[in-house]
Amino acid sequence: MRALAERPEDVPAVFAERFNSGDPDALAEMYEEEAVLVPEPGVPVSGADVRAANGRLQGLGVPISVRPRHVYGCGDLALLIVDWVIEGVGRDGQTVHVEGTATDVARRGEDGRWRYVVDNPFGIRTEPVCF
Repeated sequence: MRALAERPEDVPAVFAERFNSGDPDALAEMYEEEAVLVPEPGVPVSGADVRAANGRLQGLGVPISVRPRHVYGCGDLALLIVDWVIEGVGRDGQTVHVEGTATDVARRGEDGRWRYVVDNPFGIRTEPVCF
């Protein structure tokens, strides 16, 4: 499995690889300890709830595809705008289609690796998401 990103523009690809591995520990390494994830519009979570929310999506058993639109870096911070889609047949045999445009903030840590500080997968979307 690929190491954590050394450049902010590599964060989405590393995230996708770790998500698709199905390994929740590998995915959890993508986040700073105090990171915030917004699994539903207007519902930020942190701590163990980040892992639980990601686990629900990983648990679908369908891979994620990412397509970065923009990566803007400034020193040790970066803003990432990324189109993504989780699409396929889930473990339960049902068709899965969840997509969004993420508005994320990543930070370079003391180890030189980039991790999410804010992961907002649905960007400016305001309605609830069902999957």
